Amino acid sequence: MGEGRQSAGKGFSGLLSSGRIGQMDLRNRMFVTAMGVSLAEDDGTAGERLIAYHEEQAKGGAALIVTGVMGVAWPVGAVQPNQLGVSDDRFLPGLRRLTDRVHAHGAKIAAQIHQGGLMAGHSAQDGHPLWAPSLPGPFVGDFPDYFLPEELEAFGGSAVPSVKVLTVEDIAIAVRQYADGARRAKEAGFDACEIHGGHGYLISSFLSPSTNKRTDQYGGPLENRARLMLEVLAAVREAVGPDFPVWMKLDSREAGKAVGTTLDDARAVARMLEAGGADAIAVTAYHDVGQAKLHSGSNIPHEPEMNIPAAAAIRAEVGIPIIASGRVEPDRGEKRFQEGAFDFLAMGRKILADPQLPNKLAAGRPQDVRPCIYCYTCVSTAYIRQQVRCAVRSETGFEHLQDRATPATGKRYVVIGGGPGGMEAARRLDALGNNVTLIEQSDRLGGTLRFASLAYEPNERILEWLKREIEASDVDVRLKTVATPELLQTLAPDEVIVATGAVRDMPPIPGNDLDHVFSGDDMRKMMLGESSDALKRKTGLATRLATRIGAATGVTANLDFVRKATRQWMPLGDRVVIIGGELVGVELAEFLIERGRKVTVVEEGPKFGRGLTVVRRLRLIPELREHGVALFAEAKDIRIDREAVSFTTAEGERHLVPADTVIVAKGAHGDSSLADSLRAHGFSVKEVGDCTGVGYIEGAIRGAARAVQGEAAIPQI
Repeated sequence: MGEGRQSAGKGFSGLLSSGRIGQMDLRNRMFVTAMGVSLAEDDGTAGERLIAYHEEQAKGGAALIVTGVMGVAWPVGAVQPNQLGVSDDRFLPGLRRLTDRVHAHGAKIAAQIHQGGLMAGHSAQDGHPLWAPSLPGPFVGDFPDYFLPEELEAFGGSAVPSVKVLTVEDIAIAVRQYADGARRAKEAGFDACEIHGGHGYLISSFLSPSTNKRTDQYGGPLENRARLMLEVLAAVREAVGPDFPVWMKLDSREAGKAVGTTLDDARAVARMLEAGGADAIAVTAYHDVGQAKLHSGSNIPHEPEMNIPAAAAIRAEVGIPIIASGRVEPDRGEKRFQEGAFDFLAMGRKILADPQLPNKLAAGRPQDVRPCIYCYTCVSTAYIRQQVRCAVRSETGFEHLQDRATPATGKRYVVIGGGPGGMEAARRLDALGNNVTLIEQSDRLGGTLRFASLAYEPNERILEWLKREIEASDVDVRLKTVATPELLQTLAPDEVIVATGAVRDMPPIPGNDLDHVFSGDDMRKMMLGESSDALKRKTGLATRLATRIGAATGVTANLDFVRKATRQWMPLGDRVVIIGGELVGVELAEFLIERGRKVTVVEEGPKFGRGLTVVRRLRLIPELREHGVALFAEAKDIRIDREAVSFTTAEGERHLVPADTVIVAKGAHGDSSLADSLRAHGFSVKEVGDCTGVGYIEGAIRGAARAVQGEAAIPQI
C-alpha cells in the first residue's frame, strides 16, 4: 500500500518526484540515511565539523538528512566517541546552527534519537552500565578473531561492562528521555524525528526474543516485547504534537540468530506502529554480532538490495510510507521504486562517496556520480573508533577544513603515472585551471588498479570514473611514454607529481626462481595481456599466444571479459599456493577459488588481510575458509620446491603443501628513485600514492588530494 505511484518515466522520474511524510513535503525521494560518523564535539554538541559535513549533503540535493544517532541519555547509552547528544538543553545552540545551515540549501533534516542499550560499549568504557531488558547470554562467535591487534585495542580493549536490567520504573525514565529528546529536536528546528528501534539498541533489545527474557508485561509474546517501542512512540508523539513527523526504524530480521526478530514479527509490529500514530517506517535489519561475516550482512549489506524484499513486504501491510536502504544502485532504486517496493530510498555509502548524487541525477548526469566501491573504509572507522572518511572522496568528514585549501591555478604540471593517484591528481589540477600533462609508460590508464579490479569488481567502478573524468578534461594524456628528465625539460612544468606506484620485489624465498613461481607483477601482466622476459620463461606457447592476441585485439582491456574468460581457462595449475596473506594475497585467493582452484595461503604474520578494512576482512576471511582455502599464519622458513611449498607452522611442525603453481604476493614497497632523480635535475616534485609506501586505493586518492588541495585541507590518515 503506502503512497500512490507516478507512471514510470524517463531516467529517474520516480526518485526525483516530490514526496510527503505526515505534514512534511520533500523535494525528492532520496534521503541521507543515518550513519555513525563520530563528527560531533567531545561533549556531544554539534560543532563546525559535523555541521559542514551535513551542509555538503544538503547542497547535494538530498530531500532529507537523517542525523547519526543522537543520545537521549547521553553520555549513558553512547555507542561511539563524538556522538551527538540531545539529553540536555545545552545541546540546543549547536543543533540550531546545524538545522539552519541545512535548511539554507532547501533540504530537511530529521533527528535520529536513540539509547544504545546493550550496544553502548563506548559509554561502558567510561563506567556507565548497559541498559537491557534482561541479562544477556555469554558472547559467542568469531568476530574478534579477524581484528588486527591494534584494531581490537581501539575497538574497546578487554573491559567487561556492567549491565543494568531495567525495572518498570527505569523503563518509564527511558520513555521520558526519548520524549524529551524529541521535544528538544523540534525546538532546535529539526523537521522530523526518527526513533531508532533497531540494531540491538535499547528498543530493539526489548523487541527481540534473543535478548528479552522478561516475564512481566514487557516480555514474552510479541505485543509485550513491542510495548516499550509503542510507549516511546506515544510519548514522543505527545511531546511533539500531531503535526510533527515521527517514524520508527524497525529491524525486519535478525540474521544468524536462532531465536530473533523475524519478518513476520516486523510485519505485525509495523501494523502496531501505524495504529500508534507513526508517520512512516524505516526498514532495516540486524544480526548476531558474534558472527564476523554478518557485519556486512544486515543493515550494511554486501549483497545488493538485500533488504528491499523486506521493505516491500512491510509496505504491503501498512498505509504509511516505507523508507528503504542498503546497497541499492540508483538505477535499481528507480526500478524498485516504480515497482512499489518502497516510498523513499535512504543512501549512506553512496552519499559519502558523492554528496552531489541527487543533483547529478536531476541534471541527467548519472555517469558523473563518483561511485562507492564497497571497500568498507567508511563503516570500518566506527569499529576502530575513528571519525568517518571515504576512500574515494578525501574531503568526506573534513568539509570544515576546505577553507584552508591552497590549490594552485594557472600553472603547468606534469603528472607521472596513470594509476588512481595520477589520474586523481591530474583531474583535480585540470579542474582548477592548470595546464596538465599526464604521462603513463604503458598503453592504457589504470596502473595496478586494473588488476585490483579483476580481483574485486567494485574497484572497476572508480577506475572507469577516473578515466571518464580524464577523457572529459583538458589533460594532455601521453601513453607509452617514459618520463625522462629530457622530456620534462621540454614541458617546462612548474611542478611535477610522481605517482608511479609501488615496486614489487621478489622476496628471498628459496626456490623463488623456479618456473612455476609467479610474482604479483607476473600475475598482473598475465591477466591483463602484458608480457615480460620472466613471463616468457615461465609460460607456454599457448599462454604467450593468448596474451599476444588479447593485447592486439584489445580484449584484455575489457576487465569484464577477462573476469569471465578466466573462469573457463587460466594458465595456472589446479593447486595454487599463495605466499603472503595481506590484502593482495587474500583477494587473489578469492579470485582463484571462484575459478575452481584449490588454494592455500601462507602468511608469516599472525593475521590475514592486513591492508583490508575491518569490515571487508570480517567478511572475506571467513568466506575463504567456507570455500575450503587453507590458511596458515605465523609460518616460518618457507621454501618452494618443484612440486610443493614447505614451511614451519605456528605450532613448530614442518608442513608441506603440494603446489602446481606458486604465487608470491608480497614484497611491495615504495620507491622514490624517480622523484629523487627529477629533484636532482632541478624539478619541484611531489610524490603521491604507493611510490611513498603501499596505501592502496585510499592512500593513492588521498595522497593526490593532499598534493593538490594542500595538507591543511586533507589530513593524512
